[in-house]
Amino acid sequence: EADEAHYNVSTGHGLFHNVRGNIKIERRPNPSILISDHPLYFEARDVERFPGDIYLIHRAWITICDPQHPKWQFYAPNARIRLDKTVALVNANFRLFRVPLIWLPYASAPAGRKVRASGFLIPDVGQSSRKGFIFGDAFYLAPIPWVDATLGAQFMSRRGLLERGSFRAKPFEDTAIEYTYFGVEDRGLLNSDGTRNPQGGEQQRLEIQSLLPGGWRFVTDFNHLSSLTFRLAFADSFGEATNSEVRSAVFLSNNFRGFSLNFAGLSDKSFLTLPVAATTTTPAVPATSVTLRNLPEARLGAVEQAPWRRAPVYFGFDAFADVGYRRDQNFQTANFVGRYELAPRVTVPLHFGGWLGVTTSAAFRTTRNGDSLNSAGQVSAASLSRNTGEFAVEVRPPTLERFFRGAPRKKGQNRRRYKHTIEPAFTYRYVTGVNHFADFIHFDSDATLTNTSEVEYGFAQRLFRKDGDGQPQELISWRIVQKHYFDPTFGGAIVNGQRNVFQAFDSISPFAFAFGPRNWSPIVSDFKITPGDLYDLEQILQYDPQIQRLVTIGTLLKVKPYRELFATVSYFRLNANPVQPAPFQQPDSNQIRGLVGYGSESRKGFNLITGLGYDFENKTLQNQIVQLSYNGGCCGLAVEYRRINLGQVRAENQFRIAFIIANIGTFGNLRHQERIF
Repeated sequence: EADEAHYNVSTGHGLFHNVRGNIKIERRPNPSILISDHPLYFEARDVERFPGDIYLIHRAWITICDPQHPKWQFYAPNARIRLDKTVALVNANFRLFRVPLIWLPYASAPAGRKVRASGFLIPDVGQSSRKGFIFGDAFYLAPIPWVDATLGAQFMSRRGLLERGSFRAKPFEDTAIEYTYFGVEDRGLLNSDGTRNPQGGEQQRLEIQSLLPGGWRFVTDFNHLSSLTFRLAFADSFGEATNSEVRSAVFLSNNFRGFSLNFAGLSDKSFLTLPVAATTTTPAVPATSVTLRNLPEARLGAVEQAPWRRAPVYFGFDAFADVGYRRDQNFQTANFVGRYELAPRVTVPLHFGGWLGVTTSAAFRTTRNGDSLNSAGQVSAASLSRNTGEFAVEVRPPTLERFFRGAPRKKGQNRRRYKHTIEPAFTYRYVTGVNHFADFIHFDSDATLTNTSEVEYGFAQRLFRKDGDGQPQELISWRIVQKHYFDPTFGGAIVNGQRNVFQAFDSISPFAFAFGPRNWSPIVSDFKITPGDLYDLEQILQYDPQIQRLVTIGTLLKVKPYRELFATVSYFRLNANPVQPAPFQQPDSNQIRGLVGYGSESRKGFNLITGLGYDFENKTLQNQIVQLSYNGGCCGLAVEYRRINLGQVRAENQFRIAFIIANIGTFGNLRHQERIF
C-alpha cells in the first residue's frame, strides 16, 4: 500500500510515495537455520517502477521483526529490485536496536528461483590467543547453475595469512565434484630467544562420485596433508586436530550377478611422531610416519553361489593383483613391488532340524610378493611365495528363548511383551602353510595372516520389547567372547617383547594384546542398554587372564532426563602392557569426555552447551567449550569460548560470536559447521 500512486498504463512506468508492505516467505523446516513465520516487512519513501519488472527504491528499510518494535533493520538509501532475480542495496547498513553495526557499500541477494548469486560475503572478525586479531573475507562465485566456488583469506596478526577455497560442481545428474583447500603462510610465534618456528602448511581434499553406464561406479576421495604439525596448530576443532591419518582412494567398481570387479588406487599415511628441534646438546629429530600405497590394484571376487540346487555346497573366490609401496622409519621398498593373490573357497551349511546349525568352510590361498625382508629386517629383491590352507567350522546351538508379559501402561492399552534370548556360538579355525612370516612386507592386513589353530566361543543375551502390533525393539544386549589358541607361537610368528599384530588377534580386539606366546585372548564383554528416549548406555570391557587385569574399559552414556536437557559422557582406558614402564610402544590411555546441554541450534529461547575432555595419563585438560545462544522470533545471538590444549604445539583460547537472522543466515565468525548443536 502507498499514500500516493501514479501509474502509466501504456508505458508501465509508475511512481509511489510512502510505500508499506509485507511479503510472505515460505520456508521449509531446517534444523540448522532459525525459521520465523513473520513476513518480510518493508517501508520506503519512494518506489519507482520501470518496464521489465524493475523497481528503484529510495529511503527504504526491511525487517522480519515486529515493524513497530524491530530488533534489527536493513537500511538502504537506494535499492533496485528485479522481480524473481535479485535485490541490490547501495550504501546500506545493518542496525541492531536502531544502532548501526555493519556498513555495506553494496549488497545483493537472490530473490527468485535462482537462489545463488556471486559476490563478497560478510567479513568475519575474531580474536585468538595464538593467532591474534583475525580479519577475513571471501568471494562467492556462481557463474552457472551447476557450479559454484568460494575463495577467502584471513589475516592473523600474530601468525600470517590463512587461505581457504572450495569448488563444487554437478555437471550431470549422477556426477558430483567437490574440492576444498586450506592453507596457512605462517611466520611462527616469537620465542623468548627471538627465533620463530613456523607451523604453516596446507591440506586438500578432492571428492568425485559418478554413476556410469553399465552399472559402473567411479569414486575419488583424495586427501593431502603437508604435515601433522600444521593440522595440530591450525585445525578448527579438537577432533580434526587429533586425526593423524590421511587416506586417499580412487576406484572404479561394478557388481554383477554375484561378482565384484574393482580397479583402485589406495594410499594411507599415518603420522607417528612430531619433529623435535635441535638444541645445544641434542640434534634435531625428524617426524616419523608410515606410508602405504597400492597403485594400481585390480580385484575380482564372487560371493558364495551354489551350482547345484539340491546340494548345499557354495563356491566363491577372491583374487587381486597390485603394485605396493611402503615407507616407514625402518625401511623403504621400491616404488613398484608386484603382488598377486588367489583364494578360492567352498562353504557347506548344514541344519539339523531347527535346533542346530553347522557351517563348514575351506579355502586355499596362494600369494606372491615381488620383494621381501631379509634376516636383518631390510628390503630384499628376492620374491616370496606362500600357499596356505584354511579351514573353519561354525557351530550354532539352538537359541534359548523365554517370553514375558508386562502390565499395561495405561488402562485399555495392550500389555507389553518381552522376549529374552541366549545365543551361544562356537567357531574353530585352522590355518597352515604360512612360512617365513617375518619376511613378508606388511602392505596391508593380508600380510598379517599366520598359522593358527584356535577356537572362539561365547554367547549373546538379548532382551526385546514389543508394544501391541509394533516392531520388536532390542532393549538390552550382552555379548561375551574369548579365543583359545592351541598353538601359542602361531607357527613361530610370535616375537617376544614387542607388539604382535595378527589376524588371529585383531579379529577379536582392535588393541594389541600379544607381547609373547599366548594361549588365551582377553575376555571381551560388550554390554548395551538402548531403550532410546531417556538414555542409552554401552560398556566395553576386556579382561586379560594372562596378566590378570582389566586392560580396556570403554563407556558411553547418553541421557535426556528432562525436555531439552541432555548429557553425554564417554570414558576410555587402555592399559594392555604386561609390565610398567611400557617398553612395547603402546602408550597407555586414560581419558574422559563430557558434554552437557540444553536446547538446540534453532530452538527459540536460551540454549546452552558445555563440554570438556581430560587426559588423566598426562594430567591435561585437552579441550573445553562453552556455547550460549538466544533465539528470538526474528533473530538470535550465539557466543562461544573454546580452548584447545595440545601440549607444546598448541594451547589456544578462541572467542567467537554470531548474530543469527531468521530465514536469512548468520553474521560472525562462529560458522554453522563448527557449532556443537
